[in-house]
Amino acid sequence: MSDKKRCPRPIELLAPAKNIEVAIQAINHGADAVYIGASSHGARQSAANSIDDIHRLTDYAHQFNAKIYTTVNTIVYEQELRHVERLVHQLYRANVDAIIVQDMGLLRLDLPPIELHASTQCDNRTVGKAQFLEAVGFSQIVLARELTLDEIREICNSVNVPIEVFIHGALCVSYSGRCHASMALRGRSANRGDCAQICRLPYTLRDADSKTICRDKHLLSLKDFNLTHRIADLMDAGVSSFKIEGRLKDESYVKNVVSHYRRIIDNVIDSHPDLYRRASSGRSEVSFVPQPDKSFNRGFTGYFVDQRRPKLSIASIHTPKSLGEELTDTSMINNGDGISFFNEQGEYTGFRVNRVERGRIIPAQPVRIPRGATLYRTSDTQWDRQMSRPTAVRKIDIDIRIDETGVSAADEMGNHVRLPLNVTKEVAQKPLNVRNAFEKLGNTIYRLRNFESALDPKTFIPMSQLTDVRRELIEALTATAKTRYRHNLRRPEDRQAKFPVDRLDYRDNVANSLSRQFYKEHGVKQIETAMEASDRPQPSTVVMTCRHCILRELKMCKRDNPQVIKRYREPLTITSGDIRLQLRFNCADCEMQVLTT
Repeated sequence: MSDKKRCPRPIELLAPAKNIEVAIQAINHGADAVYIGASSHGARQSAANSIDDIHRLTDYAHQFNAKIYTTVNTIVYEQELRHVERLVHQLYRANVDAIIVQDMGLLRLDLPPIELHASTQCDNRTVGKAQFLEAVGFSQIVLARELTLDEIREICNSVNVPIEVFIHGALCVSYSGRCHASMALRGRSANRGDCAQICRLPYTLRDADSKTICRDKHLLSLKDFNLTHRIADLMDAGVSSFKIEGRLKDESYVKNVVSHYRRIIDNVIDSHPDLYRRASSGRSEVSFVPQPDKSFNRGFTGYFVDQRRPKLSIASIHTPKSLGEELTDTSMINNGDGISFFNEQGEYTGFRVNRVERGRIIPAQPVRIPRGATLYRTSDTQWDRQMSRPTAVRKIDIDIRIDETGVSAADEMGNHVRLPLNVTKEVAQKPLNVRNAFEKLGNTIYRLRNFESALDPKTFIPMSQLTDVRRELIEALTATAKTRYRHNLRRPEDRQAKFPVDRLDYRDNVANSLSRQFYKEHGVKQIETAMEASDRPQPSTVVMTCRHCILRELKMCKRDNPQVIKRYREPLTITSGDIRLQLRFNCADCEMQVLTT
C-alpha cells in the first residue's frame, strides 16, 4: 500500500463519450480520461464506435497526456470469445490505454499487454473483492455506486491500485451487474448493453390482500447522482479517479458537467499540491459558467455516500423525466424556454414560453398551473445557444529560449527539443521583437509561458525565417511528445489468489467456458450459468438487489416507522402493465430484493 500513498497522487477526472466528437469536447473541457464504447461488447449498444475513430481519438487525447479507456464490459457468449480477443488486439493497436472489463473469461484469452480495469458491473463493493481483482491483474477498480464514504475509504486503504468512483449522473436502482429484470421480463440483457429501463416505469404498490398503498409512482426510479459536496472528502479517502456517468448523453451535457467537476477538483489540487496532482496536462479555458442543474437531471441525490440509511428522498417517484433547474425568478426566463410543473393530478407536464412581458410568462398555448406549483426550466434557449458554439480550448504551456546557435522548447510534460538556428544574421536597424514571432501559437495546442532571448540585441533575423523556425520547433516538440508517450502495461495475474466465495449463482454472470475456468482456477467450487445463457427464470427469481428501499422512501421503514407497515400484509408487490414483481426486505443488511412472481 505504500506505493499508492506516495505524494502527490494523480487525480483523474473521467468523462463519458458516446462518440469521438463528444470525447474531444470532454478533453477540451478538462477531462483527464474518457471512456468510450468500441464496435461491440460495450454496456451501451447504441454507443458503439469504429476502431478508426477510436484511433483518431487516442491521437488527440495523448497530446494532453489524457487517456482513453474502451468499454468491453458486457458478458460474452461462448461463440463470441475469439471475436472479443481480436477486438482487444485492434484496440491495443489503436493505442487505447485500458480496457474496462466485466467478463473474467477475457483473462483466459490471448490478450496483448493492455491495462485492464474492473467494471462496476463486476459488483465491486467489498474489500475482499477489491483485493482479489488487484491480485489477478486489474490496474483500476470501479466501485459500486451504493457505497458510503467510510466503505470507500476502507477499500482504498486495502489495495494499491487506483480506485474509481462515480460522482455524477444516472443511478441504477440495483447493484450494477446484478440487475436481471430487463432480461427476465423483456428478454433484453442489461449485462449485454440492452437494458429495457424497467426501473423507470410507473408502478402500483399493493399488499398481499391487494390493498393499494400507492398508485402509478416511479418507485424504482432514482434521482441523479451528484457528489459536488464530497469531492475533497473522497480524495482524502483515497479515491484517484472520478467518473461521470452518461455514455448516451449529448455534447452539451458532457461539456457542462466535465467543466463543473474540473473546477472543483482543481480547487482541491491547487490547495494541496503536496498531496495531489492533475493526471493529464494542459489547462482548459472555458467560456461559460458550469451549471449542472441546466443539464438533464431527475433532481440530485448524494445517494448513500453520507449515510447508509439516508433520511432524504433518493428516488424520483413522480417522474423519470428531467426536472432541469428550479425557477425562483421569472426574470431568468427567455422567449422559447421550456417550463415544466406538476399539475393538480400530479402529472408532470409543461409548455413552451412564447414571450415574457414585465415579469409575466406568456405561454405558447393555454395552460393551467396550480397555485403555488414549483416551476422547472427544462429547456433554456439562451443556454442551448451558447452551448452549441465552441466553448473551450485546452493549451499546454511551453518555455522557449533562443540564442546565437539555436532555439529550444520545453513543455510542461518534460518534453524538450532544440533546433539549430540556421539563418543569415544581419545588423538590426531597430530592436528586434523576437518574442512576438514565437507567441503566435493560436492554431496549435501550445501556449507560450516563458520566453528567453540570449541574442545580441544588434542581431537582425527576418521575421519570415523566425516563423519557419517556430513552425519547425513546434512540429519537433509535438513529434517528441508523441514518441515519449508511454502506456502502462497489464499487471500480472496471481494464479494462487482465492476468490472471496466458493459458490457463484446466475447473478454472477458466468456465460462462457473461459469464465468458468477462471473462477475454478481461483477456488470457486460451484458455478451456475448466467441467466442470459440459460433458460428463462422461474417464479421467485431475484432480478434486482438494491440498497434503495421503497419502504424507506415512502416513510414506511420497518425500523423507523414500524406502526405504518403493520397496516399491510406482506409480501408486497409492484405492478406496471403486464409486469408484476414481488418485494422482499432484508432489514438486517438494509437491502431490498425484487423478484419475479
